[in-house]
Amino acid sequence: MVSGSLPSSQSLGFYLHVPFCVQRCHYCSFNTAPLEAGQMDPYLSALHAELDLLGSLGWAREVTLGTIFLGGGTPSLLEPDALAAVLEHLRICWRRAPDAEVTVECNPESVTRERLARYRAAGVTRVSLGVQALDDAVLARLGRLHNARGARAAFDAAREAGFDDVSVDLMYGLPGLTVDAWAAGIEGVLDWKPDHVSAYALTLDGGSPWGAGGVENLPDEDAVIAQYWTLVRTAGERGFEHYEVSNYARPGHRARHNLGYWRVGEYLAAGPGACGFIADVRWSNIKPLTRWRAAVESGMLPVEAAERLTPRQQLAERLILGLRTSDGVPAAWLAERTTGQAVLSRRIEEWQQAGHLVVDGGRARLTESGFLVSDALFVDLL
Repeated sequence: MVSGSLPSSQSLGFYLHVPFCVQRCHYCSFNTAPLEAGQMDPYLSALHAELDLLGSLGWAREVTLGTIFLGGGTPSLLEPDALAAVLEHLRICWRRAPDAEVTVECNPESVTRERLARYRAAGVTRVSLGVQALDDAVLARLGRLHNARGARAAFDAAREAGFDDVSVDLMYGLPGLTVDAWAAGIEGVLDWKPDHVSAYALTLDGGSPWGAGGVENLPDEDAVIAQYWTLVRTAGERGFEHYEVSNYARPGHRARHNLGYWRVGEYLAAGPGACGFIADVRWSNIKPLTRWRAAVESGMLPVEAAERLTPRQQLAERLILGLRTSDGVPAAWLAERTTGQAVLSRRIEEWQQAGHLVVDGGRARLTESGFLVSDALFVDLL
């Protein structure tokens, strides 16, 4: 299904998954693997082989990559020469937009000014730092390998390396994190003057150690809500736009790759567990590292599962993903979804009356309070 699908857009994103971590964080449910001796080179060899397979698709040279995102895992474990070779391989197989956004996720303890400068020389334009918190006790509880001082040093290293687009990831609703400590952490990070902040409420997914085994001392719902509103208020006072449920940006610094997801854009993907979307087909790669490598080495695209979305599914995705952003969606899409659906129509009216949803100027969008409770509406829209 994947190889037979033709993209409807001339501009695509590209996601590359680097699975390795020195240590798995307790909250993490992503597809990760321990970085053991002798693992990196076979992974890179298979990754390049997968890029060759994707690059051999008949339409590959007809599209342009507008964004590239290296996620993980810990992509900053890649040596600069290895990262440069991957980006060069992409350049050979696909056209790249002159202003392409190229993001690499970095853990603070794994970067230096020199490494980041070499990443920038290789073509990286944007750094996303996984800071998560500025409370050392909370960081240790999360299983992070850096402290607050190391996080600040990594941010400074990115600036010194010449990056003018640096994002910081934070988490709230964490065990032992008080509202006051969260407020101090936000102020501390914003004092660095980052260009973008992503802030996610803790979720206990089954694939994470905490999701499987549980965790104590979680804040109650009222405290989590208070932490959300503290972030909204503080970021707004510092000139950040709350442009997506979990994301805040200075003007001109929205995360373009992620905007592609929220606008149901098309994107290729490579690496174990990576997910892609072309035309109406969404697919996911094999997750286990050894099985992914074996599939690629046999000359096959390492697809584990693929699904062709129905028109109903496509409309639901356009609505849900679009409503995650402050831009919202055309009101006509919402009207189409509610046609003949009396219960859903009443639900939408309730959201408008509660001030969670606004429909004006031909568009429907969630308010700040709507972002907070958006998951409830999204369930209804499905």
